[in-house]
Amino acid sequence: METDIQKSPYTQHIDLTSKAQKKRRREEVGKLPEPEPALDEVALEDLPDNVEQAARAAGWTELMPVQQKAIPYMLAGRDIMVQSQTGSGKTGAFLLPLFDVLDPDLKKQQVLILTPTRELARQVNEEFERMKIATPRTNDLETVLIYGGVAYGPQIEALKGGAQVVIGTPGRVLDLLNKKHFQADDVRMLILDEADEMLSMGFYPDMEEIRGFLPENRQSYMFSATMPAKIRTVSREFLDDPGFLSLSSEKVSVEEIKYRYYLVPPMEKDRALRRLIDQEEPESALIFANTKREVSYVQKMLDNAGLDAEEISGDLSQPKREEAIDRLRAGETRFLVATDVAARGIDISDLSHVFIYDVPQDREYLIHRSGRTARAGKTGTTIILATHEDEYDLIRMASRYDIELERAELPEDPDEVATDALREYVRNLSPTPDLVDEFEPLARRLSKEDPTLFSRILATLYTQKKAEEEAEAETE
Repeated sequence: METDIQKSPYTQHIDLTSKAQKKRRREEVGKLPEPEPALDEVALEDLPDNVEQAARAAGWTELMPVQQKAIPYMLAGRDIMVQSQTGSGKTGAFLLPLFDVLDPDLKKQQVLILTPTRELARQVNEEFERMKIATPRTNDLETVLIYGGVAYGPQIEALKGGAQVVIGTPGRVLDLLNKKHFQADDVRMLILDEADEMLSMGFYPDMEEIRGFLPENRQSYMFSATMPAKIRTVSREFLDDPGFLSLSSEKVSVEEIKYRYYLVPPMEKDRALRRLIDQEEPESALIFANTKREVSYVQKMLDNAGLDAEEISGDLSQPKREEAIDRLRAGETRFLVATDVAARGIDISDLSHVFIYDVPQDREYLIHRSGRTARAGKTGTTIILATHEDEYDLIRMASRYDIELERAELPEDPDEVATDALREYVRNLSPTPDLVDEFEPLARRLSKEDPTLFSRILATLYTQKKAEEEAEAETE
């Protein structure tokens, strides 16, 4: 079915403003901001042997742009903030240099990587494990995942055993630092992944306290798709005279993502979602809602409709969340309904669609939610269900990040089409009102007690109507 797409009247105005702003930026800046002095990009074959072999172990035959530009600064030991689009290869950009920096013979914690979610920490760890098999020497490197919701014992044992790379979330990391299970004296590198979230008010107190445990003489790096000015200001508390390396100062959403939104009354969003799923027919998709209650409602609604769906939110235990994500990756689950706990922590290379059931309250999450699709150069589609009250805020979000946002009309509801057809058919049969009243109690009872029989009756009537229409068409 073709989709009727049109520009919103809001979009027409904001697009013009956005283009004018971009033109002025280009005239004033002339090029994307880079640290001074700027370093040349590198190709895969230019990297130190251990780093090159780690990249090839991860399955890469060439570096992505963010890796080409960021790795030279990290190898040179220069603190930088890196802003790059979602799915552009930022994780590889900060992991690859570790294979030149880390000392496998030193059985102490040397690198601390902090992420805002457990899922993202796990993803970073999996990527490192793929890379480290490159050589016998780098294969001796060990990581420890540190986050809440799981037992302390294995984490403490890994720290005592000399794991060189700590990957975790601020709460549990700070807990182990305070209890002296994690000695940070030998940490030579701090990396903040999704740095805008890491330095937000929710995490800032813990981050400030963690900083007090770290040596002053270290390298520090920040990576994120969005890097608001207030975050760049706070970053100077954690980084030493950092440069700002931006690959996406004007466009933080990858061009491979197509954005579409539909105006839907609040009480009709569930039916609209089902119709859009029927239209798009994604093999798998993420569906984002703003609250745990909405997540549970959408998951149950999809499951009741025969659409295989699971949910993840803060109420689900960490092992259960990991299992749900693994099932989605493996194709065992078709839909995963989530709060923003997943917006920064799921990397599924073949995820074609993201459905945004609720417009996010924080504008950055429009980017981070949609960034779960179109990973590593693939294409993807983000579909947003917006109410009339949401529309202006949504358009402003899109304008802020130079997103080409298109408005579309909902496809017809097949249930409504069938209902209208049956209503017309039985009206033409002209049953008497008395007879209709007589059968109404039976219809109500069958719909509840024997829905299969009731469905067969409706299907028979509908099939009969279609047969009569076809016969009339042949006669004509």
